[in-house]
Amino acid sequence: MSRIRHASLGLALITASLVLTSPPASADGGAPDARTAGATAGTVEEARLDRAAPQEILRRGGFDSVAPEFARALAGAASPEEAERTVVRHGARLWKDAVDRAQGRRVRGDLSRDDDRPLYWARLAMTRELRSWQPEFALDEAGRARLLDRLERASRGQDSIRYPAGQGVKRILMTGFDPFTLDRDVRISNPSGATALALDGTWIRTADGRLARIETAVFPVRWQDFTEGTVERTLRDQLPKVDLFTTVSQGRVGRFDIERFNGAWRGGFPDNENLSRMETVPVADPAGRPQWTVTTLPYRAIVAADTGRFPVYDNTAVTEIPAGASAPVARPDGPTPDSTARAGGGGNYLSNEIAYRATLLRDRLGLPDLPGGHVHTPVLQFGAGNTDPATGAVTDPEFVRNRLDIIAQVRAVIGVAASR
Repeated sequence: MSRIRHASLGLALITASLVLTSPPASADGGAPDARTAGATAGTVEEARLDRAAPQEILRRGGFDSVAPEFARALAGAASPEEAERTVVRHGARLWKDAVDRAQGRRVRGDLSRDDDRPLYWARLAMTRELRSWQPEFALDEAGRARLLDRLERASRGQDSIRYPAGQGVKRILMTGFDPFTLDRDVRISNPSGATALALDGTWIRTADGRLARIETAVFPVRWQDFTEGTVERTLRDQLPKVDLFTTVSQGRVGRFDIERFNGAWRGGFPDNENLSRMETVPVADPAGRPQWTVTTLPYRAIVAADTGRFPVYDNTAVTEIPAGASAPVARPDGPTPDSTARAGGGGNYLSNEIAYRATLLRDRLGLPDLPGGHVHTPVLQFGAGNTDPATGAVTDPEFVRNRLDIIAQVRAVIGVAASR
């Protein structure tokens, strides 16, 4: 996820809020029908579905039938309990189908199997169906919100993280993100999400000969989900079980970064709903919230290793307000004592925030020796001649090669970290 620094915040910030439609009136102008009172408007993300590129990605990825099948299944649900089972089943199936496609077990369509975008757009097509669904039983706004939450969790792999029992197997947790900045280019893919699909449920062998199992999940690029605790809810029960974790996102052009410091500040860059937040990262127990957290990944070993064609850096830069000062300054070598965060090494967007939340959770759970932190991948670029979103194709050979190389290098980075 691109690094957004405090100095760039002269851009106008978009502060529109997601608005739910009013409940529809009954035909005689009386009270709303209880069956439709919870129906909500489509979101900014869902509205992008109607553009040509998302529809092509769904079709060529073989996921264009996902939402219609889901809608038919929903239509047959006769109770809230049956609706929830339907939502969870179809959400989990979408995640499994996306993982299977990425790992070559069930490849539909002619898009490269490593493509993460069919999952993203199919999920949005499903959430749009769920928002507009009018069941035969009463479903209020809170009930619909619960169903949407279950669909999100199941289709992101967040509630299907499972490790084998027994001794001798290392357990690794890796997270990725959805595509973002889609109003700039709706064709965008996120290599971190693609890597999560490629690595979920896979095995690697560490330098000492031990086997390690990788489990993954994908997170939305939405401030509100993070405010509501989606990171902590997913990771809280998992971190005590694992031997290594790494949050991963797309970062800078042409390089990997191991982000040394994470800051407790939201810089305001718009998310996938075109909403902005500029504030201290909201967490539980704010009185015990540090301004900075630190990686425990073996960054020296990772930087020194030959993991792939992109250079890997130990990034120690931050932006802070020094103690007793009022203006932010850039520091190349990390924060100074008692300073206030304005950007971690990974900026002040959701990539920095997931790193901050995950490492803060590590510390609050009393796991100071658990290796964990954030990896920024290179920006995934389209090939020369295919850079104009207005006229460009949804894929090209260089685009695929870049994504495959990034996936392979993340896997190698994790292998180095797991071997320490």
